Amino acid sequence: MKKFSHIGQTGEVKMVDISGKEIEKRTAVAAGAILMSKETVAMIGEGLLKKGDPLATARIAGIMAAKKTSDLIPLCHPLPIAKVGIDFNVGVDRIDIEATVVTTARTGIEMEALTAVAVAGLAIYDMCKAVDKSMTVCEIRLVSKKKEKK
Repeated sequence: MKKFSHIGQTGEVKMVDISGKEIEKRTAVAAGAILMSKETVAMIGEGLLKKGDPLATARIAGIMAAKKTSDLIPLCHPLPIAKVGIDFNVGVDRIDIEATVVTTARTGIEMEALTAVAVAGLAIYDMCKAVDKSMTVCEIRLVSKKKEKK
């Protein structure tokens, strides 16, 4: 049975020691969605929201969030981020969000990708809340992670 890496021998919470791990290129992809009314999706497509373009704002918010993950999640290591890409797929009553984050480091970057998706969804919510109170940010998950030797 696997053990939690953030739990010490006596049950205390600890930051994992990664000093002995090899530096590798690491990539994580996360995805999620924000569900909303068809009317809200149409307003976004037509540029009718008074606050501006929610997708442009969400892209910047997701990038910024990935860079600040270690400030938000207590036991995450601060990582040198090489790339954050945020993509959107606009559907009839939803916007799917995907974040790809890359680093060269001793530990994975999945928390940064998940945080980017969550905050991008929240930014869309904030931009659209005046016209749609029924939105739901959901389905946030890790899609893939990989590491490559340098």
